[in-house]
Amino acid sequence: MSRVEAVVFDLDGVIVDSEHVWDEVREELARERGGRWHDRAQTDMMGMSSPEWSRYMHDVIGLAESPAAIDQEVVRRMLDRYAERLPLIDGAVPAVARLAESFRLALASSSNRSVINAVLDVSGLASLFEATVSSEEVARGKPAPDVFLEAARRLDVPADRCAAVEDSGNGIRAAHAAGMRVLAIPNRRYPPPDDALALADVVLDSIAELVPEVV
Repeated sequence: MSRVEAVVFDLDGVIVDSEHVWDEVREELARERGGRWHDRAQTDMMGMSSPEWSRYMHDVIGLAESPAAIDQEVVRRMLDRYAERLPLIDGAVPAVARLAESFRLALASSSNRSVINAVLDVSGLASLFEATVSSEEVARGKPAPDVFLEAARRLDVPADRCAAVEDSGNGIRAAHAAGMRVLAIPNRRYPPPDDALALADVVLDSIAELVPEVV
């Protein structure tokens, strides 16, 4: 294993407890507009880039609006929710600050660029990340490795010298496929399946356990 020089964080489910907020906003929009919401919709969309999930909302859920319009409306509602209260995970801000003392940091998220920027600004974490990547800026969302590989490229650090912090099955798969050391903090609301969790190099109970020594 190469020496780790950089740590690439996921955002949703690692720094902010937000997967259920995305789920609520998209389900609310689908039901308002006559979509066919179903039990697997949240699982299907977890990790998708915004072009991917907005296309899913159009094609599978059956919303009449264009994917671009669906994306815009969901993001508007997410930003409204975050303006009311940013659901930071307990211990996330100190954990990022701890690791910033020992490693270069990047962020690789399925959230839209505007959402990433809002979270980092409000949380005060923006200055700690040298690079941030939204999956809308790469060809494929998670579980494809594109967003992690782009984060490594922007840091100019080989992927095998990066560790990734992830909570979801698709995120763990993406980081593993990128060749990074995978630190999993399983999402309690949406636990990753066993086959994905088996790909992790380290499994932690909470982000409070994320210290330089385990990286």
